[in-house]
Amino acid sequence: MREFSSKVFVQRSGSRFVCAATVATLLLVYMQPGISGDLPLELIQLPSGFEIETYASGVSNARAMTLGNNGTLFVGSRSAGNVYALVDQNRDMRSDKIYVVAEGLHTPSGVTFKDDALYVSAVDRILRYDKIESQLENPPLPVTVTDKLPSDRHHGWKFIDFGPDEMLYVSVGAPCNVCLRSDPYAGILRINPNGTIIEMFARGIRNSVGFAWHPETRELWFTDNGRDNLGENVPPGELNRAYQAGLHFGFPHCHGGDIPDPRFGKGVDCSNFEPPVQRLGPHVAPLGVTFYDGNMFPEEYVNQIFIAEHGSWNRSKKIGYRVSLVRLDKTGQAVSYEPFAEGWLQGQRAWGRPVDVLVAGDGSLLVSDDTANVIYRISYRDR
Repeated sequence: MREFSSKVFVQRSGSRFVCAATVATLLLVYMQPGISGDLPLELIQLPSGFEIETYASGVSNARAMTLGNNGTLFVGSRSAGNVYALVDQNRDMRSDKIYVVAEGLHTPSGVTFKDDALYVSAVDRILRYDKIESQLENPPLPVTVTDKLPSDRHHGWKFIDFGPDEMLYVSVGAPCNVCLRSDPYAGILRINPNGTIIEMFARGIRNSVGFAWHPETRELWFTDNGRDNLGENVPPGELNRAYQAGLHFGFPHCHGGDIPDPRFGKGVDCSNFEPPVQRLGPHVAPLGVTFYDGNMFPEEYVNQIFIAEHGSWNRSKKIGYRVSLVRLDKTGQAVSYEPFAEGWLQGQRAWGRPVDVLVAGDGSLLVSDDTANVIYRISYRDR
């Protein structure tokens, strides 16, 4: 089964303009139930030389992504309860077939791959599927790595990944908008691959749904979603850096580095906590994050940070719904925060919501979308 692929070239500078009537028509056609066809990728604005296409469609509620040793793209989900395996059989960088390798799971949002095995987070447990790439048509029964994680539904989905130390890192969100709870809530765990919990690696993190390690320093960087109901423009989303274990990033006492919480921040000195490396847009819902370590994009993008902004839901004027770029200087300090790919939000209507970002084997950037149910591929061609 070949998934459709719609490929367009859009430049931010000197770009062709799509008139308002055309935009409205495209959105009306796409957002009508039962209407099939190519997504309006001509609305996505990218820097000069970049292009976007659909890598795979029909990936219901696509969330976190990870690559297997043989190039299989595994994708988690939340409401769908599925884990998918996307195969590019002819190596043309487009998915040819989609397998459902797990179904009926409780919010299997997080996925990661190590030693021929796929690891899947499903709220209170982490499952392991051994030698799965050779068994996609008849997946093996999972091995339970642990079933002792918090089972709360609020912020219950968990991002997972293996670090340079070969330990498994697991985010555990606060089970609330804002509250004070003991470990392991509101932090990132570091555990053995066999499920033995080693330590609370970082605390004071409301709800991280994406982290990555710097390719050179090996430090952990992660996004965090700020609390709601404090105001339309506060607090900001956060990009943070954990340069060592044991750091506290402020939640629930302080938000965005220097905003004391009205309830939990009384009498607290926010300077005692780790501030964000970069403050992001308020309520943009920053999720997946990755350092660009491929060989396709221009040199200026190497070791720079891409962030999937899922988009706000509680502002009178929506923002986010894009892939942003945080540029770092040679000392690792953030020097700019800018849009990289945008256009999923048209006016106050969104036809897509980026969730995760992943550098593919050929150096292109994959982006999952849990609203349009697709995986995009962003590539660069020097013209």
